[in-house]
Amino acid sequence: MIPAAFEYRLASNVDEALSMLAGGGEDAKLLAGGHSLLPLMKLRLSAPSMLVDIGRISDLSYVREEGDRLVIGALTRHRDVEINPLVREHAPLVAHVAGQVGDPQVRHRGTIGGSVAHGDAASDLPAACLAMGATFSAVGPSGTRTIDATEFFLGFLETALRPDEILTEISLPKATGAGWSFQKFNRRAQDWAIVGVAALRGERTGVSLVNMGSVPLRATAVEDALAGGADEAEAASHAADGLDPPSDLNASPEYRRHLAQVLVRRALEEASAA
Repeated sequence: MIPAAFEYRLASNVDEALSMLAGGGEDAKLLAGGHSLLPLMKLRLSAPSMLVDIGRISDLSYVREEGDRLVIGALTRHRDVEINPLVREHAPLVAHVAGQVGDPQVRHRGTIGGSVAHGDAASDLPAACLAMGATFSAVGPSGTRTIDATEFFLGFLETALRPDEILTEISLPKATGAGWSFQKFNRRAQDWAIVGVAALRGERTGVSLVNMGSVPLRATAVEDALAGGADEAEAASHAADGLDPPSDLNASPEYRRHLAQVLVRRALEEASAA
């Protein structure tokens, strides 16, 4: 299908993009890689009055160390996250997951910030950020604010970002030498995960789930069981506790609950063995 008519603006820096967003009103949208927004526009599920293209703002593409944290600019492309030596050393879970996104064309164009800001429960990178204990920085007319990953995803394709804000960076606690695993079950290569699991075991433990609710989720029942001394199998049996997984053409809620338990056990065993 053809998207509804819209105005296109190209921003050269963050301040210019914020000004364009303000001028476009609540119906203005940011465009980075476009792999999430453009399909919605073609289906007429989204009809922004203005697209503000921020894809050429080079100042938002970087990876750097800040003390005990690793900071990734929101416009860093998936492929750059995948191969960056700092990410591979200090956040190998995120580097690996970035390499699982779509196909090479998508990874060379899509951005980590776009994936996070879209807030899709079936997306892999938000789950990896949750497991890592990430925080997100957003800038708007009122200045810069930091949002914890656990408070960022609010509902179906809904995040804590305000209409006049831009996500600028993702900050991750360093997990150098920690055990990690990413398990993903899908019917075909490059499909969205029917269920996915990101797990981190080290100084901190984080377990998060893909496509087990309307938002990316922390498996808090699993984390609590591990903190209480449960082994991997026992902890994994709590993977779906309190969750309401979706039903669609690929799987029923019951099937997803079973998958979550199986994949969490595999993820915990692999992360613990590292």
